[in-house]
Order: sequence, then structure tokens, then C-alpha cells
Amino acid sequence: MNLIKVLTVTSLLVLGVTAQTKTKAKTKPIVRTNATTSVKPTFTREKFDPKRDPTADLASATLLAKSSGKNIIIDVGGEWCGWCVYVDRFFFDNRSIAKLRDDNYVWLKVNMGPENENKAFLSAYPEISGYPHLFVLDSDGILLQSQSTDVLEAGKGYDLAKFTEFLQKWVPKP
Repeated sequence: MNLIKVLTVTSLLVLGVTAQTKTKAKTKPIVRTNATTSVKPTFTREKFDPKRDPTADLASATLLAKSSGKNIIIDVGGEWCGWCVYVDRFFFDNRSIAKLRDDNYVWLKVNMGPENENKAFLSAYPEISGYPHLFVLDSDGILLQSQSTDVLEAGKGYDLAKFTEFLQKWVPKP
């Protein structure tokens, strides 16, 4: 009788371990390597950082612009600004204009918000009436254009044709 109890308990333990193993196997993620399966990229963006030093960032951007033959765009805004996030989303959703931007400009974000208004840095540029605001500079850091973004809007977002025209206008000349 003791042998039957031992076998029964042993059998139940083996069945329990097998069931747990099968349960754990079901929770493992399925990795597909099928070429037809596409993963949609996740929207990520560089945020406006009040701790950054815009003077040092512009010096770095100028060096990069000179070495790559690009102009610079200073994007002034903040995390509090919904339209500032829309700009980033607009470039993410419109790969052609993102390519135009990336091929021709060094994009520099400068925070303007309650935690750091960067008044000293921004005092070198024309007054800003709304956010986001874009300053186009050549590779030497010389101001070419002060651009309000409200004229680039369409409804609750940005107009692809207007934004493309704006960027194309300030592409560096060879």
C-alpha cells in the first residue's frame, strides 16, 4: 500500500512539474522572423531639457554644421507646449520632410519654460511671440531667418507643403 501512495504522489508531482513547464512555455514571447512581418516604429523624441547649456550646444552645432555643410535650426519651445510636441510628431509621421531636415540642418532644441527661460541666450535673437519658434542660422551661426511656426500650421497640425517650402528655402547653398 505504501508503494502505491509513493507512486501516486510521485506521479502527481511529475504531472504538476510538467503542467508548470507547459504553462511557462505559453507565456514566452513569440519571436517571428518572417520578412513580411513589419514592426511599426515607436514615436520617440528629443525633449526640451532645461538643464542644457544652449551656448555650448550651439558651439557644438556650429562645428557639426561646418563639417557637414549644413545650416542650423534652433527650435525654441518647452515640454509644456503642445505644438512643440506636434512638430516632433509631424517629422516622425512624414519621413520625406524628416529626411529633408536631417540632410540639410543640425536641429538644436532650446528650452524656454518656467524652469529655465534661457533669457541670456535668447536675448541675442529677435523677440519671440509664440512657441515653438525656429531660428535658421548658417554654419557660422549667423541668423538667416526668425520663423514663427503658426504660419506653417494647418488645422490641428502642420502643413506638409508649407513646412517643406520653408525648409527648402533655407537649404545651404553649395
